Amino acid sequence: MTGSPKGGRWLRAQGPGFAVALLVSVIVGGTLSLRWTEGWSLWQAFYTTILGITTVDVPPLSRAGEAVTVVLLLAGVGAALYTFTLLATVVVEGGLPKRLQRRHHQHMLEAIKDHFIICGYGRIGSTVAHRFQRQHVPYVVIERDPERLHAAIDEGSLAVEADASREDVLKRAGIERARGLIAAVGTDAENVYAVLSARVLRPDLFIVGRAETEDATIKLKLAGADRVISPYQIGAVQIAQTALRPAVVDFVELATSTDNLDLAMEQVTVAPRSTLVNRSILDANLRQRFGVIVVGIQRQDRRMEFNPEPDTAILAGDKLVVLGHPDSLKKLETEAAG
Repeated sequence: MTGSPKGGRWLRAQGPGFAVALLVSVIVGGTLSLRWTEGWSLWQAFYTTILGITTVDVPPLSRAGEAVTVVLLLAGVGAALYTFTLLATVVVEGGLPKRLQRRHHQHMLEAIKDHFIICGYGRIGSTVAHRFQRQHVPYVVIERDPERLHAAIDEGSLAVEADASREDVLKRAGIERARGLIAAVGTDAENVYAVLSARVLRPDLFIVGRAETEDATIKLKLAGADRVISPYQIGAVQIAQTALRPAVVDFVELATSTDNLDLAMEQVTVAPRSTLVNRSILDANLRQRFGVIVVGIQRQDRRMEFNPEPDTAILAGDKLVVLGHPDSLKKLETEAAG
C-alpha cells in the first residue's frame, strides 16, 4: 500500500523523456537482436520488432505498406498509452474521487432537513456536535478554519468551509429547512453577525448564541437570538450548585445524560391535532399510559409552570417537561404529535 504512491512519484519525476528513451531502447535492442540471431536486414528486424511489441499480426505488405503500418502502430500505441495514463492519473491521484465526493457532499447539503446549523467548531461547537451525534440529531457545521473543518469532517460531521455570517453560506447549509442555529464562532462580534444574518433569512428560526460578556448578551438578543448562553456564567453556576447541592446536580446529570438507559428528561411539544389538547394531566392519564412524570409545562408565551396540578389543562403548543424511560418518552412524543 505504501509503495504505490512512491512509485508513482518516481515515474512522474522522470518525465516523458524517460518513457521515450525506454521505448527506443526496447526497439533498438529488439532490432539488433533479430538481425544478429536471424540474419535479417535492419528493416526486416525493425519491422518484426514493432509487430512483436504491439502484438499485431498483419498480412504481407510492400515496403511502403510496412512503413505505413509501423507509423500507425507506434502512433496508435502511443495515443492509447497516453490516454490510459491520463485516465489513470485522474483516478489514482484523486481527481475523480474528489469530484464524486464533492458531488455527494452537495447532495447531502441539499437533502438534509430538520437539522441544526452549528456556526464554529471550536471547543463549544465541537462539544455540541458530539452531543448531537450521540442523540442522532442531524446538523451542519460552518467553519472557516481549514484545520477545524478537517477535524469536523474526520469526526463524521457534514461541514462547510466558509464564513457563517454570510447569507449565501447559510442558504447553502439549508437554513430554509433547518430546525435551529447555534452561533458559537470565535468572537462575540462574529456571533452577532451570524445571528443577525440568520434572523433576516428565517424570522421563525430558533437561534442560540454564545456570549462571553454581558454586553454581547444584550447585542445577541437584539440581533435576534432566542437564547443566549455564557459558558463562563454557566460553568460558575454549575460549580456553585455542585458545591451546595451535589445530589441535585447528580440527578439532573443522570436525567439529561444521553448514555442513561433507565431515566431521561425530555421536552415534548403538543401539536394542535393531538388527542392530548384541552385535556387535563389526570384525564390524559400520562402516568398510567406512558409511565412518565410531568415536571413542568412551558406555555406558548414561554411561561413555565413547575410541578403542575393533576387538573392542569394541556393546551396546543405546550411543551411538556417529562421524566421517564426513553421508550416511554418516544411513545408520548408520538401521541403528542398527533
